[in-house]
Parts: sequence; structure tokens; C-alpha cells
Amino acid sequence: MAVQGAHRPAVANIRAPAALAQHPHLQALVQRGRERARCALPRLGLVYPCDAPAMHAATRIAGERLAQPLLIGPRSAILAAADAAGVDAAGFEIVDCGPGAAGAAHRAVTMARAGALGGLMKGSLHTDELMSAVLQRDGGLRGARRISHLFLFDLPRYPKLLGMADCVVNIAPDLPAKRDILGNAIGLLRRLGLDEPKVGIVAAVESVNPAIAATLDAQALVAMGHAGAWPGALVEGPFGFDNVISAEAAQIKHIESRVSGDADLLLVPDLNAGNMLYKSFIYIGGGECAGLVLGTKVPVVLTSRADSLAARIASVALAVLAA
Repeated sequence: MAVQGAHRPAVANIRAPAALAQHPHLQALVQRGRERARCALPRLGLVYPCDAPAMHAATRIAGERLAQPLLIGPRSAILAAADAAGVDAAGFEIVDCGPGAAGAAHRAVTMARAGALGGLMKGSLHTDELMSAVLQRDGGLRGARRISHLFLFDLPRYPKLLGMADCVVNIAPDLPAKRDILGNAIGLLRRLGLDEPKVGIVAAVESVNPAIAATLDAQALVAMGHAGAWPGALVEGPFGFDNVISAEAAQIKHIESRVSGDADLLLVPDLNAGNMLYKSFIYIGGGECAGLVLGTKVPVVLTSRADSLAARIASVALAVLAA
């Protein structure tokens, strides 16, 4: 392993992406992340940053003073990506892992376990390449609870950040998995200062139907909430998507709810539903988001290669606040 000298990149005056100005709730989140990072700038392992978007992200992260990016991967490929992006890589610390994304992922996870990194961020490797290292039984970053993912969306027609889980990690979660997904998400919302999050369990319909397993899970999760599983959180459901987002839709359907129209978090039934809803929010709804893997020993930022630079910056800010 060869490590370049660690120097602060000469990019401190770079401002936040202009897109964040159109999303004031995420912009406020980034500002909070900067304020937190002033106390101690965390070291963020950027895993296999071997394309131009990853290098642009590294530059922005350093410029925003959200974290100190550590570039982990094959040195030659990182330098080629920096050249393609027009980025001066001389100021970044590089951990040369040799060829291959898998080696970079395993090295990053090992460093995180040893306390050398405060968080990880996906570069240009595939999600499963990074997550296979994170999820190792021996040597990975598993915590006491099931690993899951949370998005926070800034949507033009919604008055605050809206959380949604799980759209990325758990494919078809059963009831125990949903309990952990919900616990992870509520825990992060509390760390962000939301003491009494309002949670809507989403399904295709708003009534309990034995033929629709998601509605039975919703009924069980609501009962857990009433029994004190998540003190302070208000958990209701099942909801159709319309009547969890719109209080007017709920009233028309004679649904009495303190969550409708004011939800802080949506729990979706499975990855198919959540992933399609997430992409609809972004590509049709004009939203922007921050996302984070939860339940790991350090925060893990799992941005898509198609995500905007604004989403990458907001996700790092979320990781800083979650750490």
C-alpha cells in the first residue's frame, strides 16, 4: 500500500452546488453538517473514486469543509479520473490498493473498523461490491441491528424533509426486518433533533386486508408503537400513498390521523415500491435527496452513479450529523 502525503486540498472556497439553493431544507442540512464538522473534520473514505463524478464530489466535499476525503483505490485510475474531471489530485490523500474495486472496498472497511475513517462513501464501484465488504460476518461493519437505508427528500410541494425507508438495501423485508428498518430510521431522525417523528406505514390500500401482507405488517408495527417500541414516535398505518401525504385525501376517505399530511417518515413495503417512488420523487417530482446506510459501525453513503452532485454533498452532510 502506498499512501500519498495528507494535505488539505486547495479548494476551500468552492461553494455548495447551485441546485441546493432550490432545496432549502437540504441546504439547511448541509449547513448543519458544516457546523458539526468545524469541531472535528471527519475522515471520509471515498471508495474507488475512479470516474469524474466521484472526483468532483471529492473536491466539493473538501471545499465545503464537510469532511476530509481519503481516496481509496488504484492510484493510476484515481489520477486518470482526476485528470478527466479537471481536478488537481495532489492535495488528496490516496491509499493505493492495486487494481480492482473489491480490494478498495475491503481496504476501506478494514480502515473504518480500525477507527481510521469516520465514514465511507461509494465512488464508481457497484453497490454490491461495496456492500459485500460492509456486510461481511467477520471483518465487516455490521452493528447490533439489521442494516437498512434511509432517504431524506426535499420536495417542492412538501413543507419539510420527508424520510423514506427502505428503498436500497432490504429487498422484501419481513416484519422483524421492518421493525429494525423503522428503528434505524427513527433513531437517525432523533439524532437530527426530531424528538416526536410522525411515521406512516405505506401500502397499496389504507385498510387491513389479509391478502395484502404489507397491511398486516403495518397493523403489527402500529401495535408495537403503541406498546412503546419507539417512545415519542407516532406510528400509524396502513396508509395509501395519497392519504399519508395529503390530509385532504385522508379527510375525504374519513381517515382520522395525526400523521396524514405531516409525515416525517414513510416506511414502504419493499424495495420495488420504494425504489420506484424514490426515482419518481427525483425525476418527475423535482425533488432532491440525501441518503445513508444505517445500522453500520460508521455511516455509509451509497449514492447512485446517476445522483446529482447536490445529492452527494447532502448525503455526506447527513453522514456527518449521524456519526
